[in-house]
Amino acid sequence: MPSAIKNGGLIVGGIGTVLIGILCSHCVHILVRSSHVLCRKTKTPQMTYADTAGAAFEYGPKPLRRYANFARNLVNWALCATYVGGSCVYIVFIATGIKQLGDYYLGQGIDIRTYMLCLIPAVVLLGQIRHLKILVPFSVVANISLTIGFAITLYYIFSDIQPLEKIHYVSTWEQLPKFFATVIFAIEGIGTVMPIENSMANPGHFIGCPSVLNISMTVVISLYTMMGVFGYLSYGDDAKGSITYNLPVDQVLGQIVKILIALAIILTYGLQYFVPLEIIWNTIKHKFSHRWEFLGETVMRVLMVLLTVSVAMLVPSLDPFISLVGAVFFSFLGIFIPAVVETVSCWDGHLGAGYWRIWKNAFLVLVALAALISGTWVSLLDIAELYVEKSNVNVTTLAPVANTTESILLTTLGIINNANGTMALRP
Repeated sequence: MPSAIKNGGLIVGGIGTVLIGILCSHCVHILVRSSHVLCRKTKTPQMTYADTAGAAFEYGPKPLRRYANFARNLVNWALCATYVGGSCVYIVFIATGIKQLGDYYLGQGIDIRTYMLCLIPAVVLLGQIRHLKILVPFSVVANISLTIGFAITLYYIFSDIQPLEKIHYVSTWEQLPKFFATVIFAIEGIGTVMPIENSMANPGHFIGCPSVLNISMTVVISLYTMMGVFGYLSYGDDAKGSITYNLPVDQVLGQIVKILIALAIILTYGLQYFVPLEIIWNTIKHKFSHRWEFLGETVMRVLMVLLTVSVAMLVPSLDPFISLVGAVFFSFLGIFIPAVVETVSCWDGHLGAGYWRIWKNAFLVLVALAALISGTWVSLLDIAELYVEKSNVNVTTLAPVANTTESILLTTLGIINNANGTMALRP
């Protein structure tokens, strides 16, 4: 979040974080409400995100009904892609934090991909968890670790506030897409909304006023805004992809935070990856007989976990990876689709006075498309720049060898030509 505020500027970033949080909360509200309406129409007790999108088209305007299966499949695969991308970011995040500690204690810079490979046993085991309730203890430990790490991080932040003249209040237009995409990635969690509501003892408490959603999102938005604004005030333009990377690695408290946050994120990996694994397995399980079903699901889960590690190794930098995943996946899944679903499901006389729902959802669609296009473009440029910089470093490293080789070749050529009487090598 401090990195996001750095890209947005103090004023734009602080206010923008609150507004984006409200926008994401609204999209969750309209998705859940649409699901409730469609459950009554279809006389179904509960629906997934994909079922809600499919039913919206199936019971919507007649010209759109033939696209029901397409909408259902699109949401399923968008969910998979979104949370696979999020899980890849988790791998990069954990490995980077561990690398800081490893480099400090070992005294040498081990490549971050080595640490990613070391995470494979843990994430493979977490990926094998097949019931949401089993993840509850992991989430409890993760929340405790996150809370302690959060408190210590705030101690560091408030003990080192920078002078205001070193802070940018408004960023450039080129940085705003990264700000928007990063905040969406941090706040958005719409893929787990329907599974959580469907597993509640009293689903009616999920939305309303007050409600589980409103209270939790208010807490999340407040904490994220505070962490972002004061983290930026503390570290300024040096704010990194995670505020924990800015904490001193040579101090015990800083090391504790890095360990706690890495622990919290790795324990959340199973929850992050729960939805796509369920979707993928439900899509392919009919290909396996009852005898091979358990083995087939186990192999599928292992391969999908290895996929996240492989993708993370391709882009082992947190900042552009977060922006890319937020721009491509979370803007589409968290803003675009809920707006379309509500519009289609309310088409038969529930669009409001002056068709205000159409205008509102058209605005949401434009926001999502703008975030998707601009955020993706800027993030890809940043990733390309990382590879260019790496190539330049490699060339610089090899320069002395190249210069030595060139000198030997020129000297040899000069000696041979001089012996032939055709050229004398000058100093």
